[in-house]
Amino acid sequence: MNAPTDLPLLALALGAIVFLVLLVTRWKLNPFLALSLAALALGGGAVALGITAKSHQGAPWTVLQVVDDFKLGLGNTLGGVASLICLGAILGKLLSESGGAGVLAKGFMQFFGRENAGWCIIALAITVGLSSWFAVGFLLLLPVLLSLTKETGRPFLNLALPLLSFLSVMHGVMPPHPGPVIAVNALHADTGKVLFWGFIIGIPTAAIAGPAFAKFAVTRVHPTPPVHTKERPPQVRTPGFGLTLFSILLPIALMLVGTGAELLGMKDSMAGKVALTLGSPVIAMLIGVLFCLWSLGVRCGWTSTQLLQFTEQSINAIGVTFLTVGAGGGFARVLTESGVARILGDLASQAHLPILLYGWLASAFIRVATGSATVAITVAADLLVPLLAASPDTSPELLVVAIGCGSLFLSHLNDAGFWIVRDCLGLTVKETLQTWTITETLIGVAGLLIAMAVEALRHALG
Repeated sequence: MNAPTDLPLLALALGAIVFLVLLVTRWKLNPFLALSLAALALGGGAVALGITAKSHQGAPWTVLQVVDDFKLGLGNTLGGVASLICLGAILGKLLSESGGAGVLAKGFMQFFGRENAGWCIIALAITVGLSSWFAVGFLLLLPVLLSLTKETGRPFLNLALPLLSFLSVMHGVMPPHPGPVIAVNALHADTGKVLFWGFIIGIPTAAIAGPAFAKFAVTRVHPTPPVHTKERPPQVRTPGFGLTLFSILLPIALMLVGTGAELLGMKDSMAGKVALTLGSPVIAMLIGVLFCLWSLGVRCGWTSTQLLQFTEQSINAIGVTFLTVGAGGGFARVLTESGVARILGDLASQAHLPILLYGWLASAFIRVATGSATVAITVAADLLVPLLAASPDTSPELLVVAIGCGSLFLSHLNDAGFWIVRDCLGLTVKETLQTWTITETLIGVAGLLIAMAVEALRHALG
């Protein structure tokens, strides 16, 4: 920190984040409004300090420019991820309404056997979690979890924590979920490579935080499994296991095909161009959703009118999420324009922090402060852009994974996921802190350590 305004500006940024936390947690303000007010408070304070914003060189920042920068950040963030968020929500809705989740559960159970219920839960969490948001996937698989607990007689948490850990990792580090997509877009990472490293790092991370931790948790916490009575509408024909699995994995496979074409140096050939086009996240998800409209919709007996209602309901349900994601981008731009990103970059440089560790710390701090993994990834990714540009040897894909793991760290009472888990599993607040919060903390720490180990090995091998 060199400029005389650096320390006051950093204190102002910290104050804005504390203000944001109080707005969301104590005064229960809508997250969009809270992020907007926090951004304006930060920008107004920067104007009072006479800050010259990053993209307004030559003249001090004005309040109107702060508003304009917030709107630009909001628009740029949604411009990069809005279509993917919509398509992901539609796919999850189709999986839910068709009964596909139950079909997958039965198929995996037959494959693994009742004695391997833990492996069944993990496979289901990975498969469903790839295409469904954490809350959607959790609610889809909750009946399966309760059924397996009853049929196997195993401790409830022995199956519940692996389900939560793998769903959480899929949501935090794997496209097409909103947070990772935002980070991929901001850091210009390759989606297919993020998927690859997400599996390589995410699976052992989730194994540590889920199955391994569950062995300890079941000796300390003894919750009573809730009773679940929701059933799928009887008039709907269920899809087959193979078709359901293919439908869910189709967009992921297309993205990996695009990445494979790039890695093989096929970008200039006709086949390579076709593969890259089909592997584009938006195109891959669009193809996947169109196929699911047939495989999980029309083929199951739903009419076109009903399918239209499902798509509208899925998009309506994420309206608040859209606003929150966009406002997170606006807040991140105000942080960047004010010079906070430069100050943090200077601090990281002076402390000689590895960029993966720095990205994780930024994401984890914002996660703990705001309770939102998506906002944490959005803000942290924007802060890391200049640092990544100055560190060309760093893998942007591994940085995306590290930021994603940081965004899952220490879920507590200001996180909506905390209350979803508490209510759905019938836990007390204390039990949720003893289980879910520790699981998320283990995910954050283990994910960082494994990502840094992979980055070190990558450099060692040249």
